[in-house]
Amino acid sequence: MSTTAGGIVWEPSERWVRGRRGDLTIVDSRRPVLVWEPGSVVPLYAFPEEDVRTDLLRPSADPPAAAHGAGATFYDLTVDGATAGNAAWRFSAPDLAGHIAFEWFRWSSAGAPGVQRWFEEDEEIFVHPRDPHKRVDAIASSRHVVVRIDGTTVADTRAPVLVFETGLPTRYYLPRADVRLDLFEQTDLHTGCPYKGTAEYWSVRGPGSAPANVAWSYPDPLPAVGAIRGYVAFYNEAVDLTVDGIQLQRPVTAFSQRLAVTVPTTSPGD
Repeated sequence: MSTTAGGIVWEPSERWVRGRRGDLTIVDSRRPVLVWEPGSVVPLYAFPEEDVRTDLLRPSADPPAAAHGAGATFYDLTVDGATAGNAAWRFSAPDLAGHIAFEWFRWSSAGAPGVQRWFEEDEEIFVHPRDPHKRVDAIASSRHVVVRIDGTTVADTRAPVLVFETGLPTRYYLPRADVRLDLFEQTDLHTGCPYKGTAEYWSVRGPGSAPANVAWSYPDPLPAVGAIRGYVAFYNEAVDLTVDGIQLQRPVTAFSQRLAVTVPTTSPGD
């Protein structure tokens, strides 16, 4: 890894990355650069300008006052008469000169889409680029896991799948047959995770201390974590978890405050 004077961390990648809007390829690069901006725990890609359809970019009509570091230069993306404002930018850091980065899945105020779909090799990726320094392992276990909410046992299993994700507490995914889903109601919330897929959520029926969307499941997870298909997990931060007879302390994570204030916009672990 290298660090710029502005605190941006970056490293070259050998992944073949493409970005498309409809059938049109906006980016096609076999030499992208992964970039971690200061204060961000997830990376983004920057691409050599030779690998970008720069003919579709125009200087921004309304650049943001403070974004992506001092001195960043912004561009609008125009395709077939539709313009996505501030869809791309150049960092001011000399180390990244000649590279262009894009907002992912961002829509302009006019409602025109920028780059809509992203691929690493031939696999579509979602939400943000996957961090090569992060592991997500889903491992079947025979641990005895009990979940309680306000003193009521809502799940009890000896066949969980444990998900170990770099920098996060262990998540315990439980077979649906061992979860009292009759005590919950499914919500309209769906979130995406680049490592696991798209999650669906449940809230406890009636009043209680548990926040909304306290439980989730991946009905069609990505192949790397296929073992959690259809299993249900709960926020360790908001329920009482007992594992092999030992009650776990509730961890404090970035989700702790979100759960107290509002529902998450990204899946657990992002």
